[in-house]
Parts: sequence; C-alpha cells; structure tokens
Amino acid sequence: MTDGDSQGMKHKKAGERFTTRDYLRFIIPSFIGILLFMVPVSYDGEISIPVALMASMVEEVLYDGLPVTMTVLLFIVAVVSTIVTYAKPKWIMKLDFMKSLFYVHPVWLFVRVIGFVLAAMTFWEIGPEWVWSVDTGGLLLFDLMPLLFTIFLFAGLFLPLLLNFGLLELLGTLLDKVMKPLFTLPGRSSIDCLASWMGDGTIGVLLTNNQYEQGFYTKREAAVIGTTFSVVSITFSIVILSYLDLDHLFIPYYLTIVVAGFVAALIIPRIPPLSRKPDSYMVERKNDDEPAREGESEFRQGVTKAVKRAKMNSGLGTTISSGVKNVFDMWFGVLPVVMALGTIAVIVAETTPVFEIIGMPFIPILQLLQVPEATEAAQTMVIGFADMFLPAVIGSGIESEMTRFIIACVSVTQLIYMSEIGGLLLASKLAVSFKDLVIIFLLRTIITLPIITAIAHLIF
Repeated sequence: MTDGDSQGMKHKKAGERFTTRDYLRFIIPSFIGILLFMVPVSYDGEISIPVALMASMVEEVLYDGLPVTMTVLLFIVAVVSTIVTYAKPKWIMKLDFMKSLFYVHPVWLFVRVIGFVLAAMTFWEIGPEWVWSVDTGGLLLFDLMPLLFTIFLFAGLFLPLLLNFGLLELLGTLLDKVMKPLFTLPGRSSIDCLASWMGDGTIGVLLTNNQYEQGFYTKREAAVIGTTFSVVSITFSIVILSYLDLDHLFIPYYLTIVVAGFVAALIIPRIPPLSRKPDSYMVERKNDDEPAREGESEFRQGVTKAVKRAKMNSGLGTTISSGVKNVFDMWFGVLPVVMALGTIAVIVAETTPVFEIIGMPFIPILQLLQVPEATEAAQTMVIGFADMFLPAVIGSGIESEMTRFIIACVSVTQLIYMSEIGGLLLASKLAVSFKDLVIIFLLRTIITLPIITAIAHLIF
C-alpha cells in the first residue's frame, strides 16, 4: 500500500468517526432551537417567534402580579448585592455563579439600588408624579419590565439549544466568507441578527453577551454585534408603523429599513468608536478545530465542527442548568439596570427640554433634505435615545405622511435606546460605554437619515 493510499484511508476513516446518534445530537436540539428562535408564526393577527409568543402569553396571564414581583426582585438584588459587595460572605464568594450575580463594582451597585428605589417609588406612587407617572416610571415598571422578565425566562432557558449543539459552528463556517468582508464579523454572528429580527433585540444582546463570555467573540466583534445587529423585531416595527397610521406602507417601510440598516452595518464597524475596540478576548478559548481536509466542502467542514460541539454536551441536566443560569443572570444583572437607566432617560425626555435643545441642529438638516414640518420633526431625531417609542408618540401629531414615514424608519434604524437595548448593553459584559452608545446612536442617525429621506422622496 502506498503512502497516498494510506493517507486517503486515514481521511476516509476521519470522515466516518461520527455515529447516527452523534448527528442526531446536533440535528434535533438545533432544529428545535431554530423553531423557537427564528421561525415566524402568526397568532391573533401578529407575527412573532415562539419564544417571544410564549413570553407574551405568560406576561398576559401573570400581568397583575408581575410589577410587584419585579419590585421584590429588585429589592432582593439591591440588598444582597450590597451585603456581598461589602461584607464578602465566604460561602457566596466560593460559589462562582453566586459571586458573579451579586459581587459587582460599586458603580453598578449604586445603579442596582437606584433601580429598586425607582421601582418602589413607581409601584407605591411615592414622591413626585414625574417619577412614577404612566409616561415615566410606570412605562418601565408596568409595561417594559414584565415583558423583559418573561422574555428572559424563555430565551434564557432555550438559548443552549442555539449555542451548545453545533448550530453556530455550522453557520459560522458557511457564512464566514460573507460576514467578514461585509461586516468584519465571524459567520456565527448571523444568528444573533436573525434572532433579533424575528424575535426581539433583547434576545440578540443576550446571545451576543453569552458568546462573548465564552470566548467566541473578541471585544470589538461583540461590541459591533451588540450595537449593530441587535435589530428591532418585525413585530415592534409594525407597532411603530400602526401608531403613526402608516399601515398601508408596510412593504416600502420595511424595505427602507433594510436598505438603511444594511448601509449602517457596512460603515459603523469601520469607524470609531467600534473600529478602535481591541480584537482581544474576554477569555481565551482553546481552539479544537481541525484543519480542513483537501477537497472537503465548507458544508462538510461545518457539519463536522457542529457534531463535535454537540458531542461535548454532558447531557440534559447540564443543558437545563445552563439555561437556568442564563435566566438568573439576566433577571438579577440586567433588569435593575434597565429600570434605573431607562426610567431616568424617559424622565429627562418627558419633563425637560433637553431633547428639544439637542434636536435643534437637525432642523436645518431636515430643511436641507426638504422634509416637511422640519421643526416639529427635529426632536424626534434624538428623543429615540431615551425610548424607541417616543419618536412615534411625538411624531403622531405631524400632518405630513412623508415626515411620519421618515420618523418611523429612523426610529427603528437608530437601534440604541436607553429604556431597553442601551440599558441591556451597559448591563452586559460587552466593551461599550455610555459615551460609545451616544456616539453610535448619533452616527446611525446621521448615516441612515439621508438614505431614508431619499427613499421617502421617491415614494411620496
């Protein structure tokens, strides 16, 4: 037997080392994960994904009890975090998961305490009305927090189906040659975008943070994905459009969002602040990938990596444990930050002229772009930083259909709003600061506004 024949047999054997059971360990959980996170379904006239649908159903059933549940949860987080951060009980410090939940930097401890204080003031209507009204603290505690609580419950539990059974390895291999040249990202990041698009931007942030903590993304990659690919869901885009009485324009509206968002995704990762983030990992991950065999297709390489990843799972118990940890990590780590920062941002937007003043430079820009009612529309260009729904609320009184169309598109493509995504990003481990979020928000606005306005002139 020649050396070539011997080598060929080795390759053949290497390609046959997986059993049917091995392939099923990859296929079945990944298929269920795709169904739960990426397959849109219609229910009661709305399009959503099963995970978001289950969350909304549970929220509807438990709604009356969720605000008090949130207030109690935030109280527990604030008290236990204070004790652990300053007293450092030995039994907690020895438990890595408990330590990660409650041992935090003093700044984040302060934010957690503020989150509870604002929740308590809102729930019991203590203090000035501008803190707890339905447009400020009430918006967060009674509308957003219950939704996040249920989304985190189901998304956290089922995330291991997407992350731990090889689906990301397969997509990463197949899409690497597309994502890297276009968006400077690894192929596996495509699933973060899909999960956000079909479900909710919060799911995308959760996915990205999880992958970053495991060493699959660098600081730069994770920051880019979190601020660029945690896109607004189709469902919420429809809500914005309906509120502005533009339902009949859904197709041109969503095509405009896709075009503007695509251009922003090409540019933003290549300019500061994201381009200056280091390509270093939070944790160093051992690379177990084997070099590709000559003549082997990318699909085959992807399947091989996927099955190897699936084989690494210890069993159902480990998967459930991983999901439960995801849930508590988001409940205890993210909800207090969203309550604190989101409430403060909305209070500033509703009770002060700050956003009107900041929006004034957009008046001549909108006039130059020949946007009707430019003065009225100007503050909607920046008020979305507080909450994505606020531009629609303010813009609903504008008579020009073209201007309302522009407001609807811009508010969706800006992505960064403090009442949810912004708060989530700051609460995550991703290497983004408040200053970064402000700059990225403004850059996205400046880049997408001319594109959206140009398309609006063609439509109207």
